[in-house]
Amino acid sequence: MVLKINQAQDVWKDVGQQVQFTVLKLKRQDPEKERQKIREFADRYQAIIRSLRIRSADLNQQSSLKVTFGFSFQAWTYLFPNAAWPKELETYQTLTSDRFTMPATDGDLFFHIRADNEAIVYEAQSQFRHFLKEITTVVDETKGFRYFEGRAIIGFIDGTEAPEAKDAAEYALIGDEDPVFANGSYAFAQKWLHNMEFWDHLKTEQQEKGIGRKKFSDYELDEQDKYHNAHNISSKIEINGQEQKIVRMNVPFSDPAAGKTGTYFIGYARHWKVTKKMLEQMLATSDFLLSFSTIISGQLFFIPSYDLLNQISSGEFK
Repeated sequence: MVLKINQAQDVWKDVGQQVQFTVLKLKRQDPEKERQKIREFADRYQAIIRSLRIRSADLNQQSSLKVTFGFSFQAWTYLFPNAAWPKELETYQTLTSDRFTMPATDGDLFFHIRADNEAIVYEAQSQFRHFLKEITTVVDETKGFRYFEGRAIIGFIDGTEAPEAKDAAEYALIGDEDPVFANGSYAFAQKWLHNMEFWDHLKTEQQEKGIGRKKFSDYELDEQDKYHNAHNISSKIEINGQEQKIVRMNVPFSDPAAGKTGTYFIGYARHWKVTKKMLEQMLATSDFLLSFSTIISGQLFFIPSYDLLNQISSGEFK
């Protein structure tokens, strides 16, 4: 089966200047009403995006809007109780080690919106929310931004290990291993808070050893110059001797006056098992990032292809 990028939602590395992540929970008061509303939204969602791409041409940013919309396992099986589900879709369960925890949190519907102008992001989320507010409540809303030079909030270049856009489909999109759900993607969303005071007091050399790269140039350190739990060691996954990749983005967010600064991690993958193994390995090795961070949320979502959204809209999934 040939992967069809034009059928996929925006599961590529494109952080944008302004970003919003929103997690909603279905009210679960009237299953048939909520199911019908979601069917209508599967079509309306695409129309809103098309409209905004036309409207935003006035801002010379017609193509900057990127959006993904997806379902958790619990939402999928609630809305479509008689339908199959993606082979690797499950409810994410809290992962722990003897030192650290990656908690699982609630959530049914997921949005990842980014654009180069906050007005575009605002209008997209406002219209989505207007359509869905009758059947959902808000679990979390996080506004992110692009930091200097596209760096993570800790000052290092973000996404060096992520595949190039031309190669991303192979790592991000479900293929013929699950043909009904081909061109969809598994999205794992996780919210981190950082102790920036601790981080900022580390010498640059210590930070570099903990990440595994030079801070300014992004040059990878030799293995002997890294800490044993450097991030780019802990997050590197191999299966049967082959390195596995996902499309990952680390989006900064902050409320500086409250002293809360963190990273919203989003990873899109063809196989959830790859992302899950990465998380497990980060815990097992006590990834250096965990030494000054607290993870406060985590959930897995399935991002349908546009073709599948059309099938949902037409009532083929029940």
